[in-house]
Amino acid sequence: MSLDLKLAALQADRLPFALDTLPQSAYFVGGAVRDALLRRERPDFDIDIVLAKEAIAVARQLADRYQGGFVVLDEERQIARVVLSGGTIDIAQQVGKTLETDLKRRDFRINAIAYNPHTQQLFDPLKGIEDLEAGVVRMVTKENLADDPLRLLRAYRQAAQLDFTIKPKTRNALRRYAPRLKRISGERVRQELNLLLNHPQGLQHLKTAVEDGVLSTWLPNLRKQGTAQMEQVEQVAWLLGRIWIDLDAALMKTVGQKGLSRLGLAKLACGLAGNPDIAEKQLMALKYSRAEIQAIRTTLAVMPELLDLIQGEMDLATQYFFFQKVGAAFPIVIVLAVAIAARQELLRETRAVGVVAPLVNAYLDPESQVAHPTPIVSGTKLIEALSLEPSPQIGTLLTEIHLARLAGQVQTPEAAIAFAKSRLNTG
Repeated sequence: MSLDLKLAALQADRLPFALDTLPQSAYFVGGAVRDALLRRERPDFDIDIVLAKEAIAVARQLADRYQGGFVVLDEERQIARVVLSGGTIDIAQQVGKTLETDLKRRDFRINAIAYNPHTQQLFDPLKGIEDLEAGVVRMVTKENLADDPLRLLRAYRQAAQLDFTIKPKTRNALRRYAPRLKRISGERVRQELNLLLNHPQGLQHLKTAVEDGVLSTWLPNLRKQGTAQMEQVEQVAWLLGRIWIDLDAALMKTVGQKGLSRLGLAKLACGLAGNPDIAEKQLMALKYSRAEIQAIRTTLAVMPELLDLIQGEMDLATQYFFFQKVGAAFPIVIVLAVAIAARQELLRETRAVGVVAPLVNAYLDPESQVAHPTPIVSGTKLIEALSLEPSPQIGTLLTEIHLARLAGQVQTPEAAIAFAKSRLNTG
């Protein structure tokens, strides 16, 4: 692999701050150096800097000069963060008497490369550049992984992001320390898991993590069969996305601002308990949002019924009630249903796609009265026209009116009121 040993991305004219804000002994470390060597473009800058002393003071000066945000992350260890428009800068005091000692405390050799922006010199005592050229993720020491078990998941995530291979001895250490991952907060585990689920190459390395038993504490239902189902979901999503471009866009949208994509949630559902209540507890432990949990609850709850329905014909009334149940979870439900039907050989994949086509077409049509019903008459109008009291009966009448509308029996508000009156008379 050809590396950019001049680190063009970290040259002075590309940085969001002037170099004179940093002492001559400052070194860039971690992902920023790694990605610059690999010529990986980042949408936002995220720079880690190590100083021999006075890290918090330098960070405060940098924030003041550029009117950025400033927060002390760890006063004892002298770590602070500066937030500027477009990214963050973390400045930490060197751990140990030398920079090499500091680098030896890091997770993987590819992240233990330092670069002095003043002298433009690389410092690579652990041969991280060799690993970058070889395309491998190799631990610095197994003790470093044991000390911070979240690094276990980061190994698979970084392998996915970089399209690298995890070295065998490192995988052995990941397996050995897998039980320690239960010590990590659910929120931090979720963040790493989401990066794998959302990344195009993430599933390959998620499968490896499952094989290594790294996720068994948090997702005990996720086994080889579950990752195979995830592969089927990805294949179905690709097929549906080629047929319906707008559905592909819907699957890529996140549920919430920083959550999983709908496709990611469909894959995640494959690794959860089939019981919605148990699945909810697993998701709550991982600190998923209420919207994400509800989307998966809905998906799991309607799945048995939908798998039965797609083996036959679905009339408009059945489709209407289906959409009422699934709501915004429709893209998740439909891609998972087709994947399960194909994998369980209930229907061939192409046949399953044909069966759900009317549902997808209705969902993508904003004018569809099946998927996106608009009342032809309001409950208030019914109460006034028929001299009724507010009660659950009004909701029942509105549903019956809409079903009659789908069947072509009702087309105007006047006809809807007349239909409701006839229903009351026959009731």
